[in-house]
Amino acid sequence: MIDITEKVDYKEYSREGVKEATGEVVVEMPLTIYVDKEELVTLLCTPERMDYLALGFLWSEGVINTPDEVKKIVVDEEKGAVWVDAAIDREFIKEMMFKRLITSGCGKGTTFYSVVDKVSAQPVVSDIKVTPEQVLDLMSKFQETSHLYKETHGVHSAALCTPDEILTFREDIGRHNAIDKILGECFMSGTALKDKVMLTSGRISSEVLLKTAKKGIPVLVSRTSPTALAVRLAGKLGVTLIGFVRGGKMRVYNHNERVNSEQ
Repeated sequence: MIDITEKVDYKEYSREGVKEATGEVVVEMPLTIYVDKEELVTLLCTPERMDYLALGFLWSEGVINTPDEVKKIVVDEEKGAVWVDAAIDREFIKEMMFKRLITSGCGKGTTFYSVVDKVSAQPVVSDIKVTPEQVLDLMSKFQETSHLYKETHGVHSAALCTPDEILTFREDIGRHNAIDKILGECFMSGTALKDKVMLTSGRISSEVLLKTAKKGIPVLVSRTSPTALAVRLAGKLGVTLIGFVRGGKMRVYNHNERVNSEQ
């Protein structure tokens, strides 16, 4: 198993002078995803649960749709490669390669989304209700769970939750990767998403909004801000978008009918 942190020496400068110290930094490495032996994409990531990352990425991009399509998955951590043997449309893969987009995310975020995605994505339908207290409590638990962040301050986090508890939690140098690891785990376990909340530590951009909306997740929450395009897309796609969850406050940008302060 590859270490996900590494000790480095540094000199710390302050008003009191200079001192030598040693600290932990997060490991960054490339991961190349192959589908039916053909190279599809290389992501920069934290080398942990690369199987979840690969499957989550492929699922969120529409390359695979059900676990039955995946015949075999092989992970080589040392080489930084994942081979996925799946029943897919090869012409679809070729078409996707022409619309690859380097996203606004960290960790060399890559997506195959195009303008067509916001048209083809179906509005999210869900009866889920959350209270402000539940969202604030989830974010508090979320931050307490971020052990790798506390150790290195160099990763983003994501979590899939019910209104009352965190079900699964992942960290990565890329905010998109952290979400894809969550989606990959849900893909493998068959976890239903239409009644869940997704938490992220990073900015909510349009591609993050689309990534979660296309999987039917009704509530997307961040301790930071959304972009203007993400707000517009959330409104059109039926997503309750909540940002700036900090200091006992939060901002609900869209579909606040799911936020019930009297529950």
